[in-house]
Amino acid sequence: MVKCHLSRILGERKLKVAEVARDTGINRNTLHRLYNETATRVDLEVIEQICRHLQIEVGDLFEVVDSDE
Repeated sequence: MVKCHLSRILGERKLKVAEVARDTGINRNTLHRLYNETATRVDLEVIEQICRHLQIEVGDLFEVVDSDE
């Protein structure tokens, strides 16, 4: 299973999904799905935009975890 750390990262930086959507042009619903970990697929361009905007690496945003957790 792939875990998305967007909610933790935004929380640490006190950023809102709406702010990231406005600044990056990424659809707010796409960001909400990532934030709530309900996204089943994401374009690589979206991942790149998020990483560049937040100045993080892909590995900071996503993590592969065992399904048991």
